[in-house]
Amino acid sequence: MRGKKRYTNTTFTRRVDHHGGEHRGARKPAEPRLCPECGAAYSRSRWWPAGHERARMLAGFAEPLICPACDMKRKHLARGYLTLEGTFFRGHRAEIEALLRNEENRAIEDNPTGRILDWERARDEALTVVTSTEHLAERLGHAMERAYGGTFSAGFSHENKLARAHWRRD
Repeated sequence: MRGKKRYTNTTFTRRVDHHGGEHRGARKPAEPRLCPECGAAYSRSRWWPAGHERARMLAGFAEPLICPACDMKRKHLARGYLTLEGTFFRGHRAEIEALLRNEENRAIEDNPTGRILDWERARDEALTVVTSTEHLAERLGHAMERAYGGTFSAGFSHENKLARAHWRRD
């Protein structure tokens, strides 16, 4: 007999294959900190971009700490993948890569831990951009759609903090 409760304890039981929350560190680091690789500063419980006045102010006395984006790059972890394909892409590859770099620089002002980690050029007709946040992959895809049209789609795995986005124009 089925009960009237909509949810049971088994609905909320942790699954063996569930990896949610692993993207966060164990605890908040002590302040102030400065990433020796990219120059981002950690102060007031957030990361500030390398060019920000707070990062320049802390450069002289902050303790070193690898920021989450640089740590992900070291460990070859990713939170987002954007695949670019199509005949239009092949003809405008350099221009498109410049647009993606510019959009990344604008995104770093909002979130310095959101960066492009790698450019996977496995094939001549496609490019996969690997990002440190799932939101950056989506943002880059939307920038491509605004600038050049084409079709854009994105899928998210909210439990594992991963996004796969795809842009195509023929």
